[in-house]
Amino acid sequence: MKIAVKKLNENAILPTYGSEFSAGADLYNLPEEITIAPGETKFIHTGLAMEIPVGYAGLIYARSGLACKRGLAPANKVGVVDSDYRGEIMVALHNHSSALQTVAAGERVAQLVVAPFLKVEFEDTEELSDTVRGEGGFGSTGRK
Repeated sequence: MKIAVKKLNENAILPTYGSEFSAGADLYNLPEEITIAPGETKFIHTGLAMEIPVGYAGLIYARSGLACKRGLAPANKVGVVDSDYRGEIMVALHNHSSALQTVAAGERVAQLVVAPFLKVEFEDTEELSDTVRGEGGFGSTGRK
């Protein structure tokens, strides 16, 4: 599958895969250094717009090294790029650490996974089918 990507900035870097079997393609900060204070969120510009196919979504996830080692991860945990969106792909990067963090020019800031999804109809009902779990909430399937 090919996805059309438009560079909105001549210095933008197209997404790349880190290895042959990577699920996520790396998204890059435009070539400008950005400093994020502890507890602060900044929008990181990729300088890219893309045409996600109908029936698919672009899911923006944290890069594990950036999140675990430096405390930088998407503020919304997982960003969703819909197939009808044609604006710039940006990453709301939040600094969860207690130190200033600088994102270097051209640094990888997140990863994009393109995945199919099901479009469903939600139907109002009075009854739901019974299951063994029933109404058991958080932790209800763990060991006791």
